[in-house]
Amino acid sequence: MGPSALSSTLLGMSKAKVLIVGGGVGALEAALALHDLAGDRAGVEICAGRGDFVYRPFAVGEPYGASRVLRYSLERIADLCDAEFQLENVASVDPALRLATSHDGDEIPYDYLVVAPGARLLWSVPGATTFWGVPDEGEMRDVVSRLREGRLRRLVFTMPGGHGWALPAYELALLAATELERSGLTGTQLTIVTPEEGPLQIFGRRASEQVAELLAEHGIEVITGTHPVAYENGALAVVPGEEIEADAVVSLPRLEGRHIDGLPYDGRGFVPVDDHARVPDLPGVFAVGDVTSFPVKQGGIATQQADVAAEAIALDLGCEVESNPLDPVLRGILWTGSKPRYLFGWLGGGHGETSVASERPPWPIDNPSKLIGRYLTPFLSELEAANRAPSSAAG
Repeated sequence: MGPSALSSTLLGMSKAKVLIVGGGVGALEAALALHDLAGDRAGVEICAGRGDFVYRPFAVGEPYGASRVLRYSLERIADLCDAEFQLENVASVDPALRLATSHDGDEIPYDYLVVAPGARLLWSVPGATTFWGVPDEGEMRDVVSRLREGRLRRLVFTMPGGHGWALPAYELALLAATELERSGLTGTQLTIVTPEEGPLQIFGRRASEQVAELLAEHGIEVITGTHPVAYENGALAVVPGEEIEADAVVSLPRLEGRHIDGLPYDGRGFVPVDDHARVPDLPGVFAVGDVTSFPVKQGGIATQQADVAAEAIALDLGCEVESNPLDPVLRGILWTGSKPRYLFGWLGGGHGETSVASERPPWPIDNPSKLIGRYLTPFLSELEAANRAPSSAAG
């Protein structure tokens, strides 16, 4: 516990200040968890460079007109969980002084720091159409338009190796297959080129085999153990192997950690953390989500990291909570255009072969949200319900 947090808690004079940097999934889960676990012992401030929270899991459906990206006001969300919101980009931190500094030079003191600014999305395959997962992707919509018009005979979906989250590439391919099936178009070959040894192998062997069967049912070719290099002159260069002919190539972006001066980073630009989401050798500093060195970049993992960070902080503040280490479980919903597949697998050791890809969720579920978070999922569900409710104002 920091000196100021310790003294203020013992004297009952004020709350320990928890500064959360970022406005994404991990940041909001941390704020909600602290509100529940620490109560009035923690004063939470969310500091982000944009004023809205963008909910991206269904972004794969936007180019097909099947869904939309949702946006929520961060100021409103902060207010609902008794936190403050500041529209600021944090440029640096001084862990010794427990002080953050914004890009504008404003100094922001804290007792605890939760770093959750996410990752930068970068082009990964020169010449390919990059799927960014944001609204109004003109290039991606053009690919879908050409597919619907029957002008693409060979369409490839791919992704870079290393840190990331491969599931959207499979969803894009399955949605494309559904488009072709519904329109009665034939003769278009859909191919997934992946560095993985098996489709969505991160979930486990059994789930990967079941996903492979699903792809085969839709006529989608999968080339595994292969890295995309560049797309030009109607061919995708790959390593290893010979180039692959294609009329269009869609790639997921490469990820790189967002840099804040004063924090440690690994060779890929990500912040190292332990199994309580603490940044080693920096007391009171935690990091969660895509900015961390955890190899899987997924919203559900970010929420689990946020929960263990909030537990550690609440325990440090004298709250009666258990502080459990991260035991990551991977839950995902593979959107196919018809019946979704629910994917499950433990990432930690000691659980055996638990993975599965099924038509029914192998975990308790109250709504079809693709984002699974202990606090954030029900919170967003209630927020959406409130947004849909008719006005009670008298006419």
